[in-house]
Amino acid sequence: MSKSFEDLLAKVAECPIKKVAVACAQDDAVLEAVKAAKERNIADAILVGDEEKIRTIASVLKMDIKDFEIIDVKDPVEAARTAVKLVHDGKADMYMKGLIDTKSFLRSVLDKEVGLRTDKTLSHVCVFEVKGIDHLLFLSDVAFVPYPDLDTKAQIIKNTVEIAHACGIECPKVAPLAAVEVVNPKMPCTVDAEALTKMNEEGQITGCIVDGPLSLDLAIEPQAAFHKGTTDRKIVGDADVLLFPDIQAGNITYKCLVHTADCKNGNILTGTSAPVILTSRSDEFEVKVNSIALAAVVADAMNK
Repeated sequence: MSKSFEDLLAKVAECPIKKVAVACAQDDAVLEAVKAAKERNIADAILVGDEEKIRTIASVLKMDIKDFEIIDVKDPVEAARTAVKLVHDGKADMYMKGLIDTKSFLRSVLDKEVGLRTDKTLSHVCVFEVKGIDHLLFLSDVAFVPYPDLDTKAQIIKNTVEIAHACGIECPKVAPLAAVEVVNPKMPCTVDAEALTKMNEEGQITGCIVDGPLSLDLAIEPQAAFHKGTTDRKIVGDADVLLFPDIQAGNITYKCLVHTADCKNGNILTGTSAPVILTSRSDEFEVKVNSIALAAVVADAMNK
């Protein structure tokens, strides 16, 4: 079971090396991450974009560009379509965003002819290693689905549980979060949390344990459960998956962790036929490398 990103990297080392197709690869931060991923035997890459600019950036980074396949496509939209088709056709295992706006990138993901769309809901999963917590935390959704209804929350759980399984967590504990740990009809997210718990008990959501509603402290802090007298719950401060009621709560928590906690993280887009690495230009270098490693582990699980 992976409890840290070091464990994930060890898991990657056991897998056949994966290949990531990068859309609009003429981006210094992305190329730096791709270079590190190859040096650490995490993944190889196919670089799609403006070849002249890619080579110029690679020179500055002292990146041996001979080690990478480059496909010269200067138009960003066409570059994205070319890169995603590589994954669609099985010539690459993962798809990564480079120097292209998110809207155009996602349009390529959803392209009916060459994209990676499925009948699943798309959702974003962030994996955190936080000092003081002895296991990985899987957060969703913090960046993609704004205000999920009950059915969408159930699909987000299923997507996230698949990622947790790929990381070696056999039966992840899922905490649908709210401000309180009791059902309050005036707080719709608590009603949804209770419904998700029943769906899990009735076999509609499988491969995990769902227990909600839960406040954040009860989900991640065993002492809080002890002090509040809730040690009879299925989750007693040991949640693996934190399901947020909406993007506001999720995004605030994500940024609070990133900017105040001693942590590492990586993230991918799920619900697609192959892992999609959708990082922000503001994300740190290691976040991009961790995201590639996470995607490689998930790609290996999907291939199996």
